[in-house]
Amino acid sequence: MPRLHHILAAGAASLALTTGAFAQAENTIVVGLSTEISTLDPAPISSRDNSNVARHIFGTLFTMSGSGEAVPVLANNLEITEDGMGYIYTLNEGLTCHDGEALTAEDAAYSFNRAADPENAFTGNTPGFVFSSIDFQSAEALDELRVQINLGAPNPIAFGLIAEVMIHCMDSYEAMTLDEAASNPIGSGPYRLVEWRRGSEIVLEAVEGADVGVQNIVWRIIPEASTRAAELMAGNVDIITNVAPDQMDVINASGVAEVNPIQGTRRMYVGFNLSESMAMEPGGDAIQDPNVRRALQYAVDVPTICSALLNFECERMTGIVNPSNAHPDIEPYPFDPELAEQLLDEAGWPRGDDGTRFSIAFQAGQGRYLNDANVVQAIAQMLGDVGLDVDLQIMEWSSVYIPIIRERNAGPLYFIGSGGALWSPLYDMTDLAAVDSGTNYTHWDDPRWFDRWEDIRNAESEEETREIVNEMLQVFYDDGPWLHLYFQPDFYGVSNRINWTPRPDEKVYLFEATLN
Repeated sequence: MPRLHHILAAGAASLALTTGAFAQAENTIVVGLSTEISTLDPAPISSRDNSNVARHIFGTLFTMSGSGEAVPVLANNLEITEDGMGYIYTLNEGLTCHDGEALTAEDAAYSFNRAADPENAFTGNTPGFVFSSIDFQSAEALDELRVQINLGAPNPIAFGLIAEVMIHCMDSYEAMTLDEAASNPIGSGPYRLVEWRRGSEIVLEAVEGADVGVQNIVWRIIPEASTRAAELMAGNVDIITNVAPDQMDVINASGVAEVNPIQGTRRMYVGFNLSESMAMEPGGDAIQDPNVRRALQYAVDVPTICSALLNFECERMTGIVNPSNAHPDIEPYPFDPELAEQLLDEAGWPRGDDGTRFSIAFQAGQGRYLNDANVVQAIAQMLGDVGLDVDLQIMEWSSVYIPIIRERNAGPLYFIGSGGALWSPLYDMTDLAAVDSGTNYTHWDDPRWFDRWEDIRNAESEEETREIVNEMLQVFYDDGPWLHLYFQPDFYGVSNRINWTPRPDEKVYLFEATLN
């Protein structure tokens, strides 16, 4: 039986609830989040909930719609230099920062360069995923309104990645320490921070003249799924994320709210941390062998996890790319524990006298993903059934687990979800754009994957690119660093008092949401 540990931060189990007055207030939408955010400084942000809050405070040059279209935000035009390595954006005239200063190309360039500055040691999505994926070199203001983003090599999806970088205002950030910047956002978006009561709520209000649907947005931290549902049905919140499967029928029958289901793009997986240091931990040496990793694929019954614990029917992932862009000829690994045992025997890890093949730690955060604690317990049990002695460590999400993930020190096994997109397979694949990418939590370094990025950059047609992509996806399926699970469905509880449609990519954007 798996050993189970719950690791919490001090005070993480407590919950401060507001009176519900915000949800009854005119021109206000209240959102119930499952986890606390950790910062309001754009550069260190590494989780979707955190990014969703910050994106209302900070604008981006462009944004990508849920269907993959590039939409202007702070900029109105993009030109790409002939060599494909310079992206020149023209800002809208008359932009201002929340500190009242004019927002110019200098501020935009500063936002990119600050995130990349090694002295700041940021490890969030911008430096760890976007910049490593596009080989970011520098940003420079060409004049008052034009900013140029310089890449180290052409990249066919750079425009979509650059669209994730939040723009902030140079003078204010130059005057703050990093600690001050984490709690005092000086943004460029349609909302400004009014108050952040840690562990309780974040209150935003629209800046003067902002073209938004509601004046105020309140993000409440409500870790317990049952409490979020109760608050929704009581009229104290308008939107809740991660509706628990056993709450769906109750919410739909309440008459005041309903559950909006949507097939999400987040790729849920168990990662194999293949770093040299992790290889010294119990079980870390076993998973260095791709034959062991392949054997464990057969040990986990993913469709049953989906139907029994997530209340939806799923087809198991075949790899890192969302289904619409996946390799057309690869079939998901079936559940076959007998084959798993046979392959583990052949790989040199037979059961010992006590029935155990090897011991291994399995780490996970709690409360971020749909029914995540029960999911990881089921996975640990299935791995135990084929002979692993699993030490399951369930941790508080934001202050305990996320720092370990950011440092790429989770493992040897760890449970995580990575946000994806439908508009390009390369977007999903750029989690592993380089061995040292901030999102390569596995430290995987197979040259059959990483050397092929140069081939993609040099491809002369979409057909050639697709052929290379398929070859890479085959390597990832055969020998890769993920134990493939499922694409997470997203269940949003939505009050009848608001008009809002969820997106498939977990971006909870409320710019156009309105009250009935």
